[in-house]
Order: sequence, then structure tokens, then C-alpha cells
Amino acid sequence: MNTPAIASQYKYPLDIVEYFVATYGEQRTLRLLSSLKSPGKHYTIRANTLRADLATIIERLESRGIKVLQHREVEEALLIPVEGPFDVPREGKRVIADKYAAESVMIGSHLYAPGVLKAEEVKKGDQVYITDVFDQVVGFGVAEMDGSEMGAGRKGLAVRVEVAAYKVPSLRELPEHAEGLIYEQSLPSMVVSRVLDPQPGDYILDMCAAPGGKATHIAQLTRNQATVVALDHSKARIAKLRENVVRLGAYSIRPIRSDSRYVYEDFPFFVKPNKILIDPPCSALGVRPKLYETSTLKDVEACAEYQKQFFRAAVKVLRSRGIIVYSTCTFTRHENEQLIEQVVEELGLELVEQGFVLGSSGEYEDPVLSAKVQRFYPDVHDVTGYFIAKLKKKD
Repeated sequence: MNTPAIASQYKYPLDIVEYFVATYGEQRTLRLLSSLKSPGKHYTIRANTLRADLATIIERLESRGIKVLQHREVEEALLIPVEGPFDVPREGKRVIADKYAAESVMIGSHLYAPGVLKAEEVKKGDQVYITDVFDQVVGFGVAEMDGSEMGAGRKGLAVRVEVAAYKVPSLRELPEHAEGLIYEQSLPSMVVSRVLDPQPGDYILDMCAAPGGKATHIAQLTRNQATVVALDHSKARIAKLRENVVRLGAYSIRPIRSDSRYVYEDFPFFVKPNKILIDPPCSALGVRPKLYETSTLKDVEACAEYQKQFFRAAVKVLRSRGIIVYSTCTFTRHENEQLIEQVVEELGLELVEQGFVLGSSGEYEDPVLSAKVQRFYPDVHDVTGYFIAKLKKKD
């Protein structure tokens, strides 16, 4: 099977498929892309022990008929079995959803008005099937409003989904969510905070914090006994971070709206952190379920240059011998191993052992270096694709 055929079948840019095939080989590429199409066997949430103990949270979820498995190494990670795939009827009128809305519907979410791209002649009460722009069917249900009321800038429930390709409990509708007992977070994302190894008394900077998954996890691990300065430049995202801080009781977090690439200029009297978390915007090639991909290698290269800017700012404010943990939800070496090589060489950083490893070794030619980073692959670990590195400032 040639690369254009793979790109066409999985709906990926050709240069990304060529990169995957050159890196992993054709058969492994097919396994990777196929695994990315599904949400995996389990959906992961974090039990927030700032609000209740683990046993209570698990008991409350199970009392609602939700089957919960506790992860062996990350005790706060709760695994909920994903049901499916199911056959979704292609019946009634068609509603076309944007990529992210369609991927949410695919795992059982209802479709809301802002996520609708097209709903011609749809009337409230009609049976409809939901597709992405490539006509991949993800859900079937009943329209809750006319098609003319759906689309960007609109509000409200557009389609009540009755059948989806996969089924995950509607966790955000539970009282346990409103009370801050649970937070939807992937297992590799939780591993990042464990690698950072936050301790009471630490002064930690989270450079790309919103909506707050890792920052609130750090607060949980330290029982609110470490200071976490959480920066994000987006007004909407920092508002969501503040909301999560309150909901989860993570009061050791100080949310600040700021572009952290300029933290040393904007806050000249900033208390130097001893630990920094950099989880920057990336190409997100490891996120699942993924109906299709639009990022090209040019986008990947632009991401890598952008990510490097956070490192340049971080080393200016980090204390001597301080720690940086870097993570992405993508596969490319441009944004991962190659970027780490560059910042180690240019910025006086040293790659160090992580101390908490659940993933595979990295993709360096040198096995010693590879052992110091970890990767998660959906076809191997059945989780989101992820990369984690831990570095120390030399002076």
C-alpha cells in the first residue's frame, strides 16, 4: 500500500504519512493510524483527592452504574471501559459537524449548535445522522432545533445523540463533576505531573497551564502545599482555568493571564521557580479519537520553533539546578527528541532520568539518551500519543 493510498484512506496530509512511514515503516504506520481512529479500550479520569478520598469517589461513580478500574501505578487514575464500536444508522437528514464536535459525538456526546457546519432543511424533531466533512458517520439522533438555528455563534443543544460510534458515560453531567470529585485527563498527562515530582514548599511555574489539568494535579499531589503560578495568554482559557481551580479546590494555584514567552520581561521581580512545566501547543498528532488530520510537516516545524521560545524564557527565570519537564501530545521528532537536543546544546540544560516511567523509550539513536525520555503510543499503550522529557539547569 503506497503512501498516497494511506493518506487517502486515513485522511491525513501526504507529507505526514510519508514521515510516519519513513520513521516507523508501513505496517506500523497503519497500526498507528488505525489506533488513532478509536478512543481506545478505556476512558481515563482523575479522582480529585482534594475533595474526597479515592474510595468515596469510586463508590459514588459505581453507585451510578459506572464501571471503574483503578490504575496500578497511578492510583488517582480511574479507567472507565469504552463500549463499541457500534453501527450508526445513516438515516434521516444529514448534519455536518466540525472536526472537534464530530470527534466528541463519536464517543457519545450530544452535538451543540456552535459545532454544526451544515444542516440543510433540518427541522426540530427530525431524525438526523451526524458526519464530519468527509462524510464519516459518527452519530444518530434527534434535532433539538431547526438547522437555521445551528452554526458558529449560536448556542444550545442542536442534536440529542441516541446512537454514537462509541459510548462513554456523560461525566460532565454528573454531580461528581460539578462537585469537583473528578477531572477528565489522559493517563500520560497525569504521568507528566508525577515526573515533575512536586513537593510541598516547591515554587512551580506552569507556562501553558489552561485549562488546568496538570496544574490542578500538581496541587492535588502536594495537598495545596506548593505554590503553582499558572500562566496562559488566552482570556477564555484562563477563565476556564480559574473555574477549574475553584471547582477542584486547587487553591495553591495562582492563575495569571500572560504570554509566558515573555515572563522575564513582564514580571521582572518574579520569584524564581525551582520547577517549570512546559506543555506547549503542538501538532497534537497523538490525540485520539481522530477522524482526520490537517496538520502538515510545515505546521510541525512551525510548532517546534514556537515551543523553543518557551524554553528560552524558562531558563531565564528558573533557579540554578532547577528542573524543567516538557511534554507534548504528538509523535514527531521535530517537536520532541530533536527539540530537546537543540535546547540542551543551546541553553545549558541537561537531560536527566525521569524517576517515574510507564511509557516506552524515546527515538534517539543513542539508547542511553532514549532511556531518559518516555513516549506513549496508542498502538502499544492504548492511550493518547505522548512525549515527556525532564531536564536540569546546569548552573
